[in-house]
Amino acid sequence: MKMHKKLFGGVILAALMALVMAAQAPAETLKPKVDNFILFVDYSGSMAMKSDTLKGVKIKNAKDLIARMNAEIPELGYKSGVATFAPYGALLAPTTYSKAAVAGAIAPIKTDYDIYGRNTPMGFGIKDLDPMLSQMHGKTALIIFTDGDSNYGSDPVAEAKALYAKNPNLCIHVVSYADNAHGKMVVDEIRGISRCSVAGDPKALENPAALKKFVRDVFYDVAPDAPVAKAAPAPKAACETITFGNLNFDFNKYQITPQMEPALEQALTILKDSKCQKFVIEGHTDNVGGIPYNQKLSERRAASVVNWLSAHGLDISKFSVVGKGKLEPKFDNKTDEGRHLNRRVEIRSL
Repeated sequence: MKMHKKLFGGVILAALMALVMAAQAPAETLKPKVDNFILFVDYSGSMAMKSDTLKGVKIKNAKDLIARMNAEIPELGYKSGVATFAPYGALLAPTTYSKAAVAGAIAPIKTDYDIYGRNTPMGFGIKDLDPMLSQMHGKTALIIFTDGDSNYGSDPVAEAKALYAKNPNLCIHVVSYADNAHGKMVVDEIRGISRCSVAGDPKALENPAALKKFVRDVFYDVAPDAPVAKAAPAPKAACETITFGNLNFDFNKYQITPQMEPALEQALTILKDSKCQKFVIEGHTDNVGGIPYNQKLSERRAASVVNWLSAHGLDISKFSVVGKGKLEPKFDNKTDEGRHLNRRVEIRSL
């Protein structure tokens, strides 16, 4: 009996301590980054194929990932929509976001359909989003789940650029299931259209912490509630970190490619308007090869970006080049997609 009392007392003490700690922790407020979002799912034949990286069918992984993502998205008053392409279908017309509504919308998506005879008119699908977008006002996140393997109809990159030009408050994110060179190129070019793009690697997003970070990066900010009686701090200079996740290089390469230029052009515009006087250009690699070799390769990648910016009118004295080699990966080096995303250059203000 004494043991039971001691155990019971320990549980009560632990619970009280948890309550005290929770009371002492600063309160936080979730603030939406966007007013609307659309989940846009590639329903083509190639998505019904198995992925060696994921060890399963791509469309099944996408449906499962959306379900887990839906559980993670806070209900902050967004307007939400769900659609597929190849073929195009509006599964959820724009409506105030609720987890139940999105769950009901994705439920009819099949994961065992016939592969053959299904072309992939990705460009047409992106163009068909226009009526749904016209019902949304303010900032909109478009999250595309695709392998980028468009093989019919208009150019998906051109259609995405046209959609962005018509909707400048649009932020396009891609969760990439690309498993061939053409698909990866399409994905990279679409990611490069909007500088707010957050890259999604489905293998990495199997990790709950990575999924939580992706949702936060796309959907909301977390800010501590302001203290009541403290005076406002003196304003700081408007000089923020500028990070571009779309300056990704081919394996063992450091040359600038045409696919990288949309992201570089966006960087150029931001850097010209920035009040910051100094920037560091950081080069990174994947984990293939030794540390000394990757260190040199990362420095060459950073130098290539500096040279491009200088050739387009920026003062080279503003930049310092830093190579990080393979020591600071952001993505899973066990996957092709993760290694591709790690072969990157980032621009930060000092």
